[in-house]
Amino acid sequence: MLPRELTQENEKKVLSEYACLCVNSKGREIFEKPCDIRTDFQRDRDRIIHCNAFRRLKHKTQVFLIPKSDHYRTRLTHTLEVSQIARTIARALRLNEDLTEAIALGHDLGHTPFGHDGERMLQKLYPEGDFRHYKQSVRVVEKIERDGQGLNLTWEVKNGILCHTNMTAATLEGVVVKFADKIAYLNHDIEDAVRGGVLAPDDIPRDVIRILGDSKSRRITTLVTSIINSSSDEIKYAPEIQEAHDELRKFMFNNVYYAEVTNREKDKACHIIDYLFHHYIENKDAMPELYRRIAEEDGLETAVCDFISCMTDEYAIDLFKELCIPKQWIRI
Repeated sequence: MLPRELTQENEKKVLSEYACLCVNSKGREIFEKPCDIRTDFQRDRDRIIHCNAFRRLKHKTQVFLIPKSDHYRTRLTHTLEVSQIARTIARALRLNEDLTEAIALGHDLGHTPFGHDGERMLQKLYPEGDFRHYKQSVRVVEKIERDGQGLNLTWEVKNGILCHTNMTAATLEGVVVKFADKIAYLNHDIEDAVRGGVLAPDDIPRDVIRILGDSKSRRITTLVTSIINSSSDEIKYAPEIQEAHDELRKFMFNNVYYAEVTNREKDKACHIIDYLFHHYIENKDAMPELYRRIAEEDGLETAVCDFISCMTDEYAIDLFKELCIPKQWIRI
């Protein structure tokens, strides 16, 4: 048997009745001959890791804009933490770990520079397009990567990416990533907020600490364990754990994500997004050739949103400086 065929046979023997087997995939939009070694979900994982959008995540904001310390999370480190948590859950529930990993690694590929503030600014500028980072992540893998050819991922991976925020994925693997995303950002954002002086460890509600734990590691362990012990054909927490999770999430939005200290520079970041959007609406030919093609096919506003959303924080700032700040004139 080929290595791929052996893996597929092992999936049938080992995985849960609720798992998505690779042989049952709805497949790719464009047919491709199967790989001898890897299953289709494994190939999707590899394509995501090697794509340009994945590498750009290392220079995209998680919560804190352009942190000076090397230890704050970026969108890339967040993605890796989501993948680790999701794989742990999937393995314990005997779900398809390869599918879970592919979805987790791809879930934020379409995130804008400057985090959710950049996303909200593009929503404001492009309301008819209903810009959302999870929709843009699918657009990246379908339309933008490989110079417009896309990655041609399987239906299940794209569905999991699309549904990781508000909707319910068609596979339990996709639902696991949705849970893992929240577990990761709530807990690592606490650590970054404490590092940045936005929170003190004692600020976390006492009931949350009592139920979930007094450290990042204990809270993640409690949440993951609850999912594993409470789930079968549905991914869920035990009621008490769900209540504590929701209280922690509400606390983080009130005290970190919308806190004045973390919002201090966000108006400036949004101004950069606003300026670049209108600049490229008026100067279409200044965009790279890929986005000029997209403008012809899908409309100029869509192409400009594609171009801006693919930028890293640093690239957007440097571009803004190039366009707006006069260069020094030197006469020799």
